[in-house]
Amino acid sequence: MADNTQPIDDSAVVLTDDFGRFLPCQVEQSFTLSDREYLLLLPIDSPIEIFVWQQDDNDEEVLMDVEEDDIDDIFLTAKAVLAEQNLTLQRTAITLTAAGDVPEVEEDNCLTLELDDLDEDGNPITEEFQVLATCFYNDEEYTLCTPLDPLLIFAHRTSSGDLEVVTPEEFQLIRGSLEEKLFDLLD
Repeated sequence: MADNTQPIDDSAVVLTDDFGRFLPCQVEQSFTLSDREYLLLLPIDSPIEIFVWQQDDNDEEVLMDVEEDDIDDIFLTAKAVLAEQNLTLQRTAITLTAAGDVPEVEEDNCLTLELDDLDEDGNPITEEFQVLATCFYNDEEYTLCTPLDPLLIFAHRTSSGDLEVVTPEEFQLIRGSLEEKLFDLLD
């Protein structure tokens, strides 16, 4: 995905995707690796995930990611439900976001999802979310959540000054060097 950048100030940039959607991000870290500038970015507004309840092969109800193509269908309903909490759902680049103050995290409104991936030790990777709301659309139940862990985005600056999000393949190639550089910055 080619991303353009427009500086907001020295510590923020705006990523733009191929569809013209933008994502304002805070620059958490900036460093050079192999003569290329890399940035570790954090979206300014809260990332939002939309899940749908569906039956699996064993007729059990499970939460599934809503496919990118289906987000447009549910978007206005989800936006109205979040507006009741004074949150403004936005169709931003990379992820949906919500502007406004997300309620305090309470243990009874959190859920843990097991991802299909395994960690280095062969254990399932899990991700925790705060449930913000549920809604119905076309007789299906949707859950609107925000991740409890920050959504960190790696990007690099191109020769023209634009930013491009680091692809998963590129990330795997430079992962060791990135981790080493980040640990050096933290010391």
